[in-house]
Amino acid sequence: MVLAGAVLAVRRGVGRAEPRPALAAVAGGARGVVVEVMNGTARSGLARQVTRLLREGGVDVVYFGTAEDRLDSTTVLVRRGDQARGHEVARLLGTARVVMAPDPKRRVDVSVVLGADYRWPKGKLAL
Repeated sequence: MVLAGAVLAVRRGVGRAEPRPALAAVAGGARGVVVEVMNGTARSGLARQVTRLLREGGVDVVYFGTAEDRLDSTTVLVRRGDQARGHEVARLLGTARVVMAPDPKRRVDVSVVLGADYRWPKGKLAL
């Protein structure tokens, strides 16, 4: 079982700390997935808006910014773990393109690169 965090609990009367799991892995959904969002479009502020959207869906977005190049297609890149992580993020975004692109130097599970084709998911209000 993967632990999302741990806390130290102090026993009463003993005064020593022992580790215990604080959160168990969340079954289903994109919770616990660590993501970065890069804006590859000319639309200012898009990465910030998508970051808010993903965070509302329980995704841990640790970084957002501007991609080096302008892109035509939005792509969800799975950096570590299985492809299901990428598909959950893609579902929240309302896009379908998921690519395995392992990169052990990145400290994220998934990289989202927004392209010119990105459209806000139906039924979601722009933030």
